[in-house]
Amino acid sequence: MAKPPTVFKRCTNLLLQFIAENVAVGEMLPTEHHLTTICQGSRTAVRSAISYLNTRRLINSLKDRQLIRKPIAGDYFDVAELQSGADRIQQVLMERVYLRDMPPGTEFSEAELAREADASTVSVREFLIGFSRFGLIEKKPRGGWRLCAFDLSFAEELADMRQMFEFAAVEHFATLPPSDPAYKELARLISRHERLAAKIETRGSEFPPLDREFHTFLIGLLNNRFAQGFYDIVSFVFHYHYQWDKSDEMDRNKHALQEHLSILRALADCDAPRALSCMKTHLNSSRRTMLQAIRNRERNFSHT
Repeated sequence: MAKPPTVFKRCTNLLLQFIAENVAVGEMLPTEHHLTTICQGSRTAVRSAISYLNTRRLINSLKDRQLIRKPIAGDYFDVAELQSGADRIQQVLMERVYLRDMPPGTEFSEAELAREADASTVSVREFLIGFSRFGLIEKKPRGGWRLCAFDLSFAEELADMRQMFEFAAVEHFATLPPSDPAYKELARLISRHERLAAKIETRGSEFPPLDREFHTFLIGLLNNRFAQGFYDIVSFVFHYHYQWDKSDEMDRNKHALQEHLSILRALADCDAPRALSCMKTHLNSSRRTMLQAIRNRERNFSHT
């Protein structure tokens, strides 16, 4: 018997993780449309994952999709089976940026990245060449690669593009009828934000994934592959610049959490003008913190 395809297994693991963190026993699963965003797969992959849940007796039926038990370790596929060479390379690069002290200008080689990702140098070179088009890394003239610093111009352009997509998402949500399943997802997000807001002092580390889920929910409504691909880069850049200055991370997360809630509640009230105003406030805050981080970094480097 052939092995299940990697896309299906990755989609299933993401769905299991989402259920473990967000769906209570007795609740229904989100719509297929929303799950395609959560599971980063097509409707076909999502349906296969749901069918798998049914065979594992996690849901009561393919029709109702009501959760009857929480996932256990045996429900997940082995992580080692799930990543393609490009996925492993990207994960290693992101971990280097997020978890290590790698300021702009840090240099690295294809060979060391290949060793850590257990991939060939050819695969690493192909990935890096493709990734370099975003201006986040650059090839050195005599070999090797370098992490790029984002200047103010780059940050402004990125923030402008982000605003265009986010505003379009809010405007699109305003066109949905009250019966649209997106409203159920909206209510769930409001509940999650409210629960985290009550415990943010001790659970601050839970905000970054919730932040991504919030924006992914909105961008996913556009059904635009270019918007989704662009947001992956936005997420990398905005979280990358936070590595340079963590001094006010808790206050920044608290503030962003409340801004999210303002947007979500405005959408729940079907008040599009208020939602757009709250989104503008949120994106301006994000832009301001990123630009300030860049200025601080440039000032610090000028003094060294």
